[in-house]
Amino acid sequence: MRFPLPDLNTLPQDIQAKILEVQEKSGFVPNVFLALARRPPEWRAFFAYHDALMLREDSSLSKGEREMIVVATSAANQCLYCVVAHGALLRIFEKKPQLADQVAVNYRKADITPRQRAMLDFAMKVSDNSQAVDEADFAALQPHGFSDEDIWDITGITAFFGLSNRMASVTGMQPNPEFYLLGRLPRDKR
Repeated sequence: MRFPLPDLNTLPQDIQAKILEVQEKSGFVPNVFLALARRPPEWRAFFAYHDALMLREDSSLSKGEREMIVVATSAANQCLYCVVAHGALLRIFEKKPQLADQVAVNYRKADITPRQRAMLDFAMKVSDNSQAVDEADFAALQPHGFSDEDIWDITGITAFFGLSNRMASVTGMQPNPEFYLLGRLPRDKR
């Protein structure tokens, strides 16, 4: 890592508590939690927006679909950390061990629905060429049942992870080894 990770015990209490909660749930501390904690106000803002996008209960995008957006756009941005970490979540949420690799390499050939392909087509345009998004792009989503709120979600997730991808790449953030196996084998075979 380009920037040293802070010592967990030196962090503000609220950040320590959240990191320990994540560690309790996952069995390890994802590197992003410590890497971004070097600046506590930014850490709080980052994770508040992350949670608003990715944990929103009233979104019609499934957790798996949200992770598909992250994996596809992070792959396009060549962000190793986000592809590996969110690929693990995608495998878990969709219960498809090969899916994250397919989406990262070429989502157009992945085992996904036409609806999900349209969603990723839009996300990739937002990621790669957002200034060219026009009414035809919105119209292409409507036959698949995407509302304006869904389109906002796709856009927000894509934009947020564009920031995350750049922070992870510039800081040299590496995926935790645990992420590589998550969701690939049934729990009892790991």
